[in-house]
Amino acid sequence: MFNFNLDTQLHNTFNTQLIYDFLVIGGGPSGLNASIYAHRLGMTTGIITYDIGGQLLNTNDVDNYLGLPNDTGSGLTEKFISHVKQFEIPVLDKIYVDKITKDNNLFQIYLNNGDIIQSKTVLLSTGSTPKKLGIPGEDVFDAKGISYCAICDAPFYKDKHVVVAGGGNSAIESALDLAKWAKKVTVIQRSKFRADKILLENMYKNDKIDYMLETQILEVHGRNQVDSLTILDKKTNQTSNFKADGLFVAIGMKPNTKFIKDFVTLNDYHEVIVNSKQETNISGLYAAGDMVDQPHKQIIIAAAEGAKAAIHANQYLKFKGE
Repeated sequence: MFNFNLDTQLHNTFNTQLIYDFLVIGGGPSGLNASIYAHRLGMTTGIITYDIGGQLLNTNDVDNYLGLPNDTGSGLTEKFISHVKQFEIPVLDKIYVDKITKDNNLFQIYLNNGDIIQSKTVLLSTGSTPKKLGIPGEDVFDAKGISYCAICDAPFYKDKHVVVAGGGNSAIESALDLAKWAKKVTVIQRSKFRADKILLENMYKNDKIDYMLETQILEVHGRNQVDSLTILDKKTNQTSNFKADGLFVAIGMKPNTKFIKDFVTLNDYHEVIVNSKQETNISGLYAAGDMVDQPHKQIIIAAAEGAKAAIHANQYLKFKGE
């Protein structure tokens, strides 16, 4: 939905032949903030990302970022990018990293366009992507009535009845976003709500939103578009057909760590394990944001972790005599 264009000057300053001091992989809050700190510490810094802004672009209202009340995800992203541009930090976007290796104290970053970039230290900050329900019909109707981003697709469901799957913050936020457009929103959660009190209070006050707890979605049906769901009432163990024009899945996120799963130590949830310095098990390799093994996935925490990683990377280079 949102498209942030980095100016030509920024692209042209990214030198693929240079050995960087600090290379950021990812363009969300943790990576962008880390790049600013690294640059100000005097490290030769660059950013490689596919999506500038990351999951922040899937957030509508942001009212808990210190000093910037009542902002939006897109608005906050614009501010972050403007700050990075101020320091003329080079950004290579719309690029994926296929794998990372380390040899002779240098990291080799293999890109999907065939380039290999070298750096003395690296920050992993590739964030996460939405989890799927894993039910019949989900892949068939992806983008045909099934969405994982309410803020992106809500306008397509004007005056329609949509379902939100999930019971955490992202699900309730999605329901509130959708209620601005849809005729009716039904939140279906297989257990109890886990969302923050203030979000639930806002949902309860919205007469366009209802909910079904202890209910599980089993299958998605339709012809060209979603038109109904098979749901299971877990209290009675009875299944039924539930009519709906769309399904928004908001059941959590999974870390984008597949490309480094054989390179760095991950936990059972495929998150990168880091210490208090954002260090991984590989010296000179750091990780921050939604992909790491800390439970609080918040914008301000991700940004702070990026700052910590850059500071400790700078110390690492000094102690290593680089």
